[in-house]
Amino acid sequence: MLLQSCGVKRENIVNAKQLVQIHNANLIGVESPSGAKISFPKYVTVERNISISEYFGFMDSVVERYDSIVPYQLSEHLLLRANPWVIDVLANTDYYRNIERDTFIYDQKQSIVLRKTDSLIFPEYIDASRILNTMNKTWIDINIPEFKLRIFQDSTLLYTFPIRVGQSRERFLVMGNRITDMRTITGKGKVIRVETNPTFYNPVDGKQFFTTKRDDEKRTLMPLIPWIETEINGIRNGQMIHPTTNPKTLGKAYSNGCIGVKEADAWLIYYYAPTGTPITIRYDLKVIDSEGKEIILKDIY
Repeated sequence: MLLQSCGVKRENIVNAKQLVQIHNANLIGVESPSGAKISFPKYVTVERNISISEYFGFMDSVVERYDSIVPYQLSEHLLLRANPWVIDVLANTDYYRNIERDTFIYDQKQSIVLRKTDSLIFPEYIDASRILNTMNKTWIDINIPEFKLRIFQDSTLLYTFPIRVGQSRERFLVMGNRITDMRTITGKGKVIRVETNPTFYNPVDGKQFFTTKRDDEKRTLMPLIPWIETEINGIRNGQMIHPTTNPKTLGKAYSNGCIGVKEADAWLIYYYAPTGTPITIRYDLKVIDSEGKEIILKDIY
């Protein structure tokens, strides 16, 4: 089943002035191009627990409040790349990671990801410049028959994730009101939009849904995890990179065209793929394995 994302506004926006505290005793001093002395806080401390349902609104508020204070363009992605422990916390809300710890999570949105007294560090100018430079050199590579998504920085491989891809068939979709080729589309493009508060529709019958059956047959509410929309070959065809709630489908041609990943992996991909990140989706049957040998993959299409 494809989890179809629709455009919706972020909810649960909270006031950063109420939830963070500036530590004026820990100011960073820098010199502006004009020679003027600029001071900004080293970090802010969270004033109360923040759940996933509040998380994106909270981050928006922090960025809005401090963007004019720090000597660089502040963004959620920059702030989290300077505080990678938060990405780890978000990834650990993955349903299956919790099951491995004998913890059942029915509503992931209630999971606490920032706790009272946690601190978010503002990077110094030189560190922020370094992070921005690496972000500008990051790109995503997807090889369909290999069932792999890779994140590169220039030519350096950073991460490899297992994926699922589109089925090798045509199917009538109510949401498109036409017979649709389910195969994942190849080409070059970029991340065109990110949806941090998706709603979910079955594209086959057009019906909205709110829960999902997991691989262990238990049912939960749909988790709140960002969906990444791609533009391939200059066309926005609705092909998304998004978490699947059924990781047993990874390594298979199973979806209605989207690229599915683990819940935990979706968080890391989101923070390494802001809007504008280049993407290549290819169909290469000849690949090099871990031992440096050329192998021929199964032709799934």
